[in-house]
Amino acid sequence: MSTSSTQVAARASAPDPSAPHLPLNRRRLIAPGPVEVEPRVLAELAQPQMHHRAPDGVAKLMQARAQLSELLDAPGYEAVIVTGSGTAAFEGALVSLVPGNARVVSAQAGKFSERWGDMARHFGYDTQLVSRPWGEVLDPQEVADAARDAHTLLVTHSETSTGALHDLAAIARAAKAQNPDLIIIADCITSYGVAELRPEQWGIDAVVSGSQKGTATPPGLGLLLLSPSAQERLIPATPRGFYLDMHRELKGQMGGNTPQTPAINLIYALSASLERLLSVPREVLWAEKKRQNDALLAAGVGAGCRAWASRSSPAVAVLCPPAGISGRAVAAQLAVMGQRALPGQAPHEDTVFRISTMGYADRYDALGIAGILEDALTALGAEFERGAGVAAAWAALK
Repeated sequence: MSTSSTQVAARASAPDPSAPHLPLNRRRLIAPGPVEVEPRVLAELAQPQMHHRAPDGVAKLMQARAQLSELLDAPGYEAVIVTGSGTAAFEGALVSLVPGNARVVSAQAGKFSERWGDMARHFGYDTQLVSRPWGEVLDPQEVADAARDAHTLLVTHSETSTGALHDLAAIARAAKAQNPDLIIIADCITSYGVAELRPEQWGIDAVVSGSQKGTATPPGLGLLLLSPSAQERLIPATPRGFYLDMHRELKGQMGGNTPQTPAINLIYALSASLERLLSVPREVLWAEKKRQNDALLAAGVGAGCRAWASRSSPAVAVLCPPAGISGRAVAAQLAVMGQRALPGQAPHEDTVFRISTMGYADRYDALGIAGILEDALTALGAEFERGAGVAAAWAALK
C-alpha cells in the first residue's frame, strides 16, 4: 500500500518528529456540521431505490414527521420535511408566515442570525435589527422591547458561529408578554436534538433545523415544526414562494404526500437516526451532549485556549487559541491529522476555531478529540503541561 501525502504530512507534523507514528486510520468530522453519521443510518441509504408514493414511502414520511415532534414533546406541532437545507426551511417559514410589508425584528449576535435579517430584507420586509457583539448573548428585554409592535421575531437559539446558546425561553416569554400575537421563528438548527428545547412551553411558533446537525443524518433535509397557531396563520399561495410554500407543503404532508419529489432516501435515514435519539429520555440526551461539549471546552482551556461564548451551547465548542496561533492554523493542523474542524466565520477566521461532537458521538469521542487537540496545539508551538487537556475533559465528563 502506498503512503498518501496526507499521511506523510500527519507524521511530519506530529509533536515528536523523531518518534515513529502509524498512519492515521480514521478521518473524522469534528466540525459543527455536517457531523458523523451512525453506520446503521448510512445503511438506510444503501437500500434499493424506494418510491415516495409507494405505501412504504408514505408510511416512512409520516413516521419521520411524528418522530420530529416527539423529540420535542410537542404533539400539537406539525413537522414539514423540506428537501433542502436548514436555510431552505427557514425561508419557507418566513415567506409562508409573514405577509408583505410586515414589520420583522431580527435578533443578531453572530453570522447565522445575521443571515435571517439579510433574508428578511431581501424579501422586502420592514426589518429592524437588534444586535449584540459576537460571543455575547441576546438580552431578552431588549429583544422584547424591539418586537413590541412587530409581526414576527427572528431569533437564533444556538449560534454556531460563536458557540453561544441564547436564552430562547426568556426571550420568547418577554416578547410575548408585550406582544401576544407575535410570531416567533426560531433557528434551532444546531440546538434541535442537542440542547434543551421546549417550544410548546416556551411559545415558539416555528422551529427550524437541518438534517446534518443534531439529528446526525447526511445533509439534504430542512426541518420545520409549526405550532397550532402557526399552522392557522400560514399564508395560502404565498406570492414569495412556490417550492417553499409551507401551507401547500404541510397540507400535502399531513396526508402522507408531498407536492414535489422528496429526498425519500434521506427521510429513511432521518427516521433511523431519530429512533436512536428517542431511545433515551430527551433530558438524558441533552445532558450527555452538554457533558461532551463541556469536555471539549475544558480540554481546550487546559491546553491554553479560552472559551469565546459567554453562555456556551452544547452543540459546538468555540475556542480562542493560545497567543500567536490563529484559528485557521488550528483547523488546518487538525485537518493534517485527519480531523475536519473549522475556523471561525468571517471576520473571525483567525480569532477562534470550532469543534463539535454534535452528531453520532459519545464521551469517548470527546476524550479522543481532547488528546488530538493537545497534539495539534503542541505541533503549533503551544506550551502547556501535556495531559492537562485530557484530564480536564475527563473531569467534565463525570
